[in-house]
Amino acid sequence: MYMSGDEIRRKFLKYFEGEGHKIVESYSLVPHDDPTLLFTNAGMVQFKNVFLGLEKRDYNRAVTSQKCVRAGGKHNDLDTVGRTARHQTFFEMLGNFSFGDYFKSGAITYAWEFLTEVLNLPKEKLWITIYKDDDEAGKLWLELTDVSKKRILRLGDEDNFWQMGDTGPCGPCSEIIYDRGEKFKCEADNCAIGVCDCDRWLEIWNLVFMQYDRDESGKMTPLPKPSIDTGLGLERVASIMQNVNNNFETDLLWPIIQDLEARVGRKYHPGIEGFPHRVISDHVRTCVFLISDGVTPSNEGRGYVLRRILRRAVRFGKALGMDDPFLYQLVPAVMKIMGEAYPQIVDGSEQIKKTIHSEERRFHETLHEGMKVVEDILSRTRKEGRDIIAGSDAFLLYDTFGFPFDLMEDIAEERGFKVDKKGFEAAMDEQRSRARSSRVEKKALGDAKLYREMMLDFDVTEFIGYEEESVDTEIIFIAKDDKPVTEANKGDKLIVLLPVTPFYGESGGQVGDTGGMDTSTGKIRVLDTQIMPDGKIIHYGEVESGKVSVGQKVSAAVDNKRRKNIARNHTSTHLVHRALREVLGDHAEQRGSLVAPNRLRFDFSHEGAMTNEEISTVEKKVNNEISKALPVTALNTSLDKAKELGAVALFGEKYSDDVRVIKIGDYSTELCGGTHLNNSSEILALKIISESGIGSGLRRIEAITGEEVMDYYSEKERMLDSTAGILKTSPDKIEERARELVKDIKLLERELESFQSRLLNYEAEEYINEIVEIGGINVLARDVEVNDMEVLRSMADMLKDKIGTGVVLLGASPGDKTIFAAMATKDAVSRGVHAGKLVGEVAKITNGGGGGRPDMAQAGGKDPSKLKEAVDAVAEILERQITN
Repeated sequence: MYMSGDEIRRKFLKYFEGEGHKIVESYSLVPHDDPTLLFTNAGMVQFKNVFLGLEKRDYNRAVTSQKCVRAGGKHNDLDTVGRTARHQTFFEMLGNFSFGDYFKSGAITYAWEFLTEVLNLPKEKLWITIYKDDDEAGKLWLELTDVSKKRILRLGDEDNFWQMGDTGPCGPCSEIIYDRGEKFKCEADNCAIGVCDCDRWLEIWNLVFMQYDRDESGKMTPLPKPSIDTGLGLERVASIMQNVNNNFETDLLWPIIQDLEARVGRKYHPGIEGFPHRVISDHVRTCVFLISDGVTPSNEGRGYVLRRILRRAVRFGKALGMDDPFLYQLVPAVMKIMGEAYPQIVDGSEQIKKTIHSEERRFHETLHEGMKVVEDILSRTRKEGRDIIAGSDAFLLYDTFGFPFDLMEDIAEERGFKVDKKGFEAAMDEQRSRARSSRVEKKALGDAKLYREMMLDFDVTEFIGYEEESVDTEIIFIAKDDKPVTEANKGDKLIVLLPVTPFYGESGGQVGDTGGMDTSTGKIRVLDTQIMPDGKIIHYGEVESGKVSVGQKVSAAVDNKRRKNIARNHTSTHLVHRALREVLGDHAEQRGSLVAPNRLRFDFSHEGAMTNEEISTVEKKVNNEISKALPVTALNTSLDKAKELGAVALFGEKYSDDVRVIKIGDYSTELCGGTHLNNSSEILALKIISESGIGSGLRRIEAITGEEVMDYYSEKERMLDSTAGILKTSPDKIEERARELVKDIKLLERELESFQSRLLNYEAEEYINEIVEIGGINVLARDVEVNDMEVLRSMADMLKDKIGTGVVLLGASPGDKTIFAAMATKDAVSRGVHAGKLVGEVAKITNGGGGGRPDMAQAGGKDPSKLKEAVDAVAEILERQITN
């Protein structure tokens, strides 16, 4: 009965291929065309637009083995991993799909046949659940299979009714449950399907019958073409076929645990002692696949989830005694298990290891620095008589040190504290709001019903923009204010659909075309062009004059100068990509791009900043290929043939079986659907403007080409001439003149420092007379007129030396803020004086904060009007600190 995970996967795909299903490759874990999802969490995600009627495929039956992650948003199994036998953050979902082809009878027949005849699972172990009102499914299970009636159970909405969202496709579902037997039974007296959630009743396959369309009022209308979406958990089935206690002991995870055992020197145990092993084995798989699909650790979105998973694994490693980075060393074990099914993780293995190792090192540094602050927070909270840590403190740890909230929760719980999660989330929301307000939001396509109507009523747009920049055609659809209309007048903003167009719709990082449309009665200025999921191209515009109507003949023309500039930048990105790989290595893969008329932006995977020499080398290589006048050619071929030609497939792009290959001489070959030049010499020149980091393991190059480069150097020349005039020299002697001036400035600064020192010494002599004694310790506290914290610290340090023994606190109010510096001698510290705490309390009076060492510290505040009150409070604070 034993069957490996690889064999189960192969048999599933082969079985359904034999039943007329198209084997479709697993979708990326990053659903690039679905902003509602953090990660691909089910097999149906890549077919969402097909189910919604927004996209058509050349097949109506599909089968997949889909990699999935459930670690954020609505579907989040992160905290359950390792506690149950069956939950992972990363798992594989085997699924068969019907798009308006077979329905309930087919889904039921296939599922039962595969489980009982291909896998030979014992029929008496299989239980079926159906929706409480789905009599049709109940009848079909009895007619089409030999499952006994007593093993068919009816459950309600929560268990057996599926919906994509609050509105849209939905329907009843039927789950197949495997009874693992009394050995896995929980302690509940009423242990049963639908009652408890223990490991005895293992849900292995969910058959979703999409047969309704739910509207905003909740009304469900039967779909004209009902569909099927199913999901079978590979790891769960493997645990049955391999007769092991849980998913972690299957051949899909067990070798990772064995590798971990050898590294930590601690054996795995099925119970609570094996909890860290289970968590780490799951989390390292998730890290490998997320990084392979382009996710990098960061403090927001998908990157934050990856960082949280990775750091959680590191924390459990510390529980096993691993105080140094170790997780990256488990990557080869993952490759050995999963590499055959997912070769892309093997191709990127070195970069994956580097990314994990780098993040592990960062986290160890974070723990070291953050734990000091954590101890201060816990101590202060305890002294204030509270058992709840403020959300603002938790946010400070997260924002400043990258200290995970869940780690703060764990530490707090160990010490008998709780953390104000609502306060933390409020601070996070405030930060997100600030970030959102600084971003320009991308326009949506408008009302979903209009979107769907456009998709269903018209054929796919014929794009002729590779060969032509204008066309005579007709207007077949107009929308205004998200509603279909027959005409639009001057000043109206509208969406226009043509049967054929030269306008390129935004995709692959290339912005959409602009231009114009002329009819016999009016003119339209095209402001943007977008492409829909099924390939229809829609034009956003404004009626400049007259009026336009559906059915009118129209002359549509792209802004050819703008198009040429875009093509110049797009062809350049291909050259930049190749040059980066030559200079940095093959790991420098494209991770995103922006191709606009005035600039290009290219994101790529690489650890650490590029050196000036590397940037210069990349730029020279690109300009060298430009000067060679290489021909730029396009080839339409099959995806397999393109890969044979060595074409580079870009991250995040979905490719059909027929693809377009762009070749630039023999230098670059990439899959690309964008518009390009005919010859590299048309680029004229490329200049890299900046290179920067945009996340862990991610870099960004920004560059300009063509006339923009000429303008760039013209501006530099103007600035050079202007600077030469200011410095009273010639442009060729600016550097020499600048060095002379820097030398003079340093000399003047030293003279100024000497003068300030003498002045401070004079003022200090005056302040000595203001010393008071508190608890036998000399104390000097006063406000002074300085504008700089460094000067304030120097003055306080000087006064400390003059008083010999005691405490000095100085405050000042430069502009609209306050600054404080405190110094304490060794004997004062031995008596309980703490400069850091003193300055922190004083600054708090002026709505600020800060701290430092017992002998020296600084702080700042926001309310200068309370400076005197703050300084006057020093005596009272010190009386509490000083011990006899």
